Order: sequence, then C-alpha cells, then structure tokens
Amino acid sequence: MNLIQTKNPKFSLRFATPDDAGLVVSFMKKLGTYQKMADKIIATEEGIGKLLADKKGEAIFGIYEGEVVGFVYFYQTSSAFIGHSGLYIDGFLIDDAMRFKGLGKIMMSFMSNLVLERGGQRLEWGCLDWNEPTIKFYKDMGAYGVDNMTIYRFAPDQLKANAAQF
Repeated sequence: MNLIQTKNPKFSLRFATPDDAGLVVSFMKKLGTYQKMADKIIATEEGIGKLLADKKGEAIFGIYEGEVVGFVYFYQTSSAFIGHSGLYIDGFLIDDAMRFKGLGKIMMSFMSNLVLERGGQRLEWGCLDWNEPTIKFYKDMGAYGVDNMTIYRFAPDQLKANAAQF
C-alpha cells in the first residue's frame, strides 16, 4: 500500500485498486445517504471493480491515523469547447466525525495538483443546490458554479431504445 503523505502528519492518501471496490461502494452509499438519495446509489462492487481495473474511474482514500475517513471517486474528461482536459469528481465524502479538520481541503488540493500533473486545466464536480455547507466549502476554496447549463442523461433502458432506432 503506497501512502502519500500530506502536510498533516496524521493524514495520508492512497490510490484505490480494483480490490478496493467494496470500500468505494461503501463510501458511495454513505454519500447517497448524506445527499438524501440513498436509493439512487445502485453501484455494485463488481461494477466499480471493473471501472477501476479498466482505468475508466479512479479513487483516492483519505486515511487519518490508520483509518479510512474519506474518499474521492473521479475520472478524466475533456472539452471540445475549450480544448482542455481535466478530471471530474463523481463522489467526494469525508466522514461526519472527521469534518472541519481540513481533510477535505487537503483532498481537494491533492486533486488540483493531480490535474496539473496530468496536464489538465480544470477540475469539476456537481453539488446539490440545497447543500449549503458544502457549497460554502467549495466557494471558500475559490470554486464557482456553472449555472447556465442543465445536465441531461439517458438511463440504460432509454439508451437501448434509442440505439434500436439506429
């Protein structure tokens, strides 16, 4: 297990491996509960394991005094509008008992550094409109909201229906 030491001597980070899929799912379920949408988290250990193994997704764990207390799940993106690449954070959570200790800021700083190391120019994520404490955290770090766009999505059944028309 390769630990990445942070400025906080009690806090380190490590990249997830496919064997960590269960831990990623566990954190996603905690995140879903926090976001009041636990029923929307349908990821499986097998599915996350495949994403990690195929390098279609990555995760970082935050470890405080030997205990995993946070995670970030992310993947690479690019934009034809601006010709830049970056990373998109799809899941980010610090356990309740460990909030307000600066650990989330360390993890976001690490993610910012990772984008730059990989030659990217942006780090993006979504946040629910009602989540004021988290919005304040992001804004305090200098993030801004992109309010002029709504994300649309086809679910698996609609993908199949649309593909059948091809």
